[in-house]
Amino acid sequence: MSAESTLLVVNRAGELPCKIAGAKVVTARHYLTSESTHAHGTRVINLCRYDRYQSRGYYVSLLAEARGHVSLPQMRLLGDLRAEVPAALGDDAFCELAQAQLKRRRGRTFVLDAIFGVDPTHRYDALAAAIFARVAAPAMRVTFTKRGDRWQVARLRAMAPGDLPVRLRTLFVTELESYLARSRPKATGDGDRPALAILFDEDAPNPPSNRAALDKFRTIGASLGMRVEFLRKDEAHRLPEFAALFIRDTTNVEHYTYEFARRAADLGLVVIDDPESILKCTNKVFLHELLARHQVPLPRTLVVHKENAAAVLPTLGLPCVLKQPDSAFSLGVFKVETREALEHALATLLAKSDLVLAQEWLPTSFDWRVGVLDRRAIFVCKYFMAPGHWQVVKHEAKGKVEGSTAAIAIGDAPSAVIDAALSAANLIGDGLYGVDIKEANGKCYVMEVNDNPNIDAGNEDGMTKDALYREILGVFLRRIRERSIAKAA
Repeated sequence: MSAESTLLVVNRAGELPCKIAGAKVVTARHYLTSESTHAHGTRVINLCRYDRYQSRGYYVSLLAEARGHVSLPQMRLLGDLRAEVPAALGDDAFCELAQAQLKRRRGRTFVLDAIFGVDPTHRYDALAAAIFARVAAPAMRVTFTKRGDRWQVARLRAMAPGDLPVRLRTLFVTELESYLARSRPKATGDGDRPALAILFDEDAPNPPSNRAALDKFRTIGASLGMRVEFLRKDEAHRLPEFAALFIRDTTNVEHYTYEFARRAADLGLVVIDDPESILKCTNKVFLHELLARHQVPLPRTLVVHKENAAAVLPTLGLPCVLKQPDSAFSLGVFKVETREALEHALATLLAKSDLVLAQEWLPTSFDWRVGVLDRRAIFVCKYFMAPGHWQVVKHEAKGKVEGSTAAIAIGDAPSAVIDAALSAANLIGDGLYGVDIKEANGKCYVMEVNDNPNIDAGNEDGMTKDALYREILGVFLRRIRERSIAKAA
């Protein structure tokens, strides 16, 4: 990354040295009033005062987002900083860390400066790093107060370089240069290992990869010469350290996974799932319209709204299946068998969404799942229905029950299944997709195209074993190298 691709925006000239390794210093006035000649994905580190609504610093982050630049802090964080205590500093893990770090502090008040996640005294670096991970702003002053026997955040204030005491200004420049060095994208030079970030939430109830599969990605990635690291949902600020992002978390447009995908794409990373695939796959109404227009084989389907709800019964009969547009993991999908159940389910779903999908009931003992990457089938499985249930996953009060999974060789799968899967997935893009297909009445019907499909050790890799992980990682490697060559050209 050249200095021109990272801008340090300050309130006034002279607040930073004229030359900072790896970046260009500009004033807020210059950034806001000049026509932007900086490329899409330029990194903007906002060092202005931005705690006041519609201040210059506020507009720096606002215009950075509008221009396709990547801002630190992000625009959405500026809203959080207007509160005395952002919600991000109230989670259990942070609170427990604060108790452990401050248990020997005397008095009832403590002020901590966190500069790019570093405590100037280095006594509380772990706490400063946790603040930066949750509230990614360059310099923060955090006031803790002790209530009873527990410390808690009482106030948080962002600081510009000009606000810092003289003793901290040299340290600020040092930590800024350190941050720029460690967050510079890796894997563009021949001597660097391609760096892949895997976004994973260990607390997610339905993760698309189990721990054994994640370990496979890391160890096999290392054997291929890659550096593979896992990112938490509060570590979007680390994306510039990587050449690629692999999302192994349940995606949704109104979710941090989509923000990760967008930010990574803006930075020029190779991204799976890419933002466009997330947009297309997470809405079943969109998918139906797209697949139907291209004559992909589908079950009889009706897009339902309040004006045509009465048409469901004569069009599809009973039983039929109702789906909320963003349903996933068998949630938000209802089989209805009576007129009363149909009317109740439609009323419930249409209260949440203006459009709902209704489909004919196709009873099968299993669904085909075809994994597609780079417009090629990479695995085929049979997902059997949960015992005594009509879906692959049965959700109960005590948890969930899943049907078994049987991986089979791609060559042993019916050609009609593979053809239908590729026809559907290739309309979305060249990312990683899981296409669900029912085989009934001598025909194949595409039910869904899922982004971030399951890759679980012991299931989807049952036929190809480690070769499945090598194939996925190989696509990342090729795309990283192609992108590097294109940048150099």
